Amino acid sequence: MLSPSDIEYIRSRGTTEEKIARQIERFRRGATAVTLDRPATVGDGIVRVAEDEKPRLAALHDEAARAGRCLKFVPASGAATRMFKDWHAVLNRGGFGSRAEFDAFAESLPRYAFYGDLREVLSRAGRVEAKPGAVGAEREILDFILNDRGLNYACKPKALLKFHRYADAARTALEEHLVEAALYVKDAQGLCRVHVTVSAEHLEPVRELIRQVRGDHERRLGVRYDIGLSVQSESTDTIAVDLDNRPFRARDGRLLFRPGGHGALLYNLHAIQGDIVFVKNIDNVVPDRLKDTTVLYKKILGGCLVALQRELFGRLRALSDPSAGEAPVDEAARFAAERLTCLLPPGFEGRPLEERREILMNALDRPLRVCGMVKNEGEPGGGPFWVRDPDGGCSLQIVEEVQVDRKKTGQADLWASSTHFNPVDLVCGVRDFRGRPFDLERFVAADQVFISVKSHEGRDIKALELPGLWNGSMARWHTVFVEVPVETFNPVKTVDDLLRPAHRP
Repeated sequence: MLSPSDIEYIRSRGTTEEKIARQIERFRRGATAVTLDRPATVGDGIVRVAEDEKPRLAALHDEAARAGRCLKFVPASGAATRMFKDWHAVLNRGGFGSRAEFDAFAESLPRYAFYGDLREVLSRAGRVEAKPGAVGAEREILDFILNDRGLNYACKPKALLKFHRYADAARTALEEHLVEAALYVKDAQGLCRVHVTVSAEHLEPVRELIRQVRGDHERRLGVRYDIGLSVQSESTDTIAVDLDNRPFRARDGRLLFRPGGHGALLYNLHAIQGDIVFVKNIDNVVPDRLKDTTVLYKKILGGCLVALQRELFGRLRALSDPSAGEAPVDEAARFAAERLTCLLPPGFEGRPLEERREILMNALDRPLRVCGMVKNEGEPGGGPFWVRDPDGGCSLQIVEEVQVDRKKTGQADLWASSTHFNPVDLVCGVRDFRGRPFDLERFVAADQVFISVKSHEGRDIKALELPGLWNGSMARWHTVFVEVPVETFNPVKTVDDLLRPAHRP
């Protein structure tokens, strides 16, 4: 199905025809649903940290941070288009449905952190701001907020939107991440490492914001920032196919490729060669008055990782000694089963010592993640589950609803019974016991892709997303779930969320 020019084009994008052939085969076979065994709950897959343990864990984190081991990784590639969906609808239909709706909109405008910027662009254009009772102005006001005659917020990334107002200024979401990172990532010399993924079209505007604000935050917080930016590589784009699973060609005759979803950011995560990496979405930030709880639980998650990693690395060092006898192997086997829920093969105990040692090395020498989980209060998104593995065991996984075959007996009920929710609050250990970076691609569950029907140039196509960053891309990592308070989860999915108490001054 691929011509020599197709192969040349594929290679020019940094991928291979073999990888494309596997993607086409995946379309034919379809996505593989996970099989839920039961929801993870407190005491059965989710750890609730005792009050007297918190200071010890926070101290373990602080020790690692001072040693320069920590880095913050912020996925921030998406534009804010969906955040303003309701306002776009009002603009497109010519206004609000009633006088009361418009008055509520006009009354709420001054409470947004971007209101000062809006007044400035309106003033420069000789326009007036919206006032209750001034029906007819809403279209122009919304146009100035959403489009390029004004703030152009609908086309900007969330990273560049003003989220919170302070007495002296308003801060963007990205600035809040920089401030937060300074509170738990900086090392003994005050160096604070942050890496942000952005889309290619937003790279320069994000660079410009950083140039404008970093000096003020460094002076105020007593840190120096090492800020890395990266874009999703086109080598992680996936081929599109038609409804018969044949490679789709655009009108110009070229094969059509599409972005591979947030699972493609695994390659960005690998490329930064970090050690202890905190992962958190761009829109989940709070103003300074609420940061103490967030920072405490970041340190608790980091301390949990450091404590478990020390024990894990100790077992691996003992196993890596060929002269090690029975005792280290037996202790590592108990640790694997009890602390990391690793399923060892049938008849493991009766196998020769060297074979058992090799099995345990392969089972234990993996990346480690500690994931915060909040109580489920109806937010859309994934959650923590025990998932049945092909070998008959169960592993802890973060599962999205689209991964579950709800028509399969019992699966819909299990999904609905989840007590906790995934806020994307992870800390990852991505180096092995020898200090070498893991090859993260080795630990991906390649069959946990997402397939959907889209449209291109008026024709239906099938699109493939890579296994999600914290779903299938980390499916074969060691996983620990820790309960964190709901106060640490304050996402901004719609513009109205910015009026919630957690985002107000």
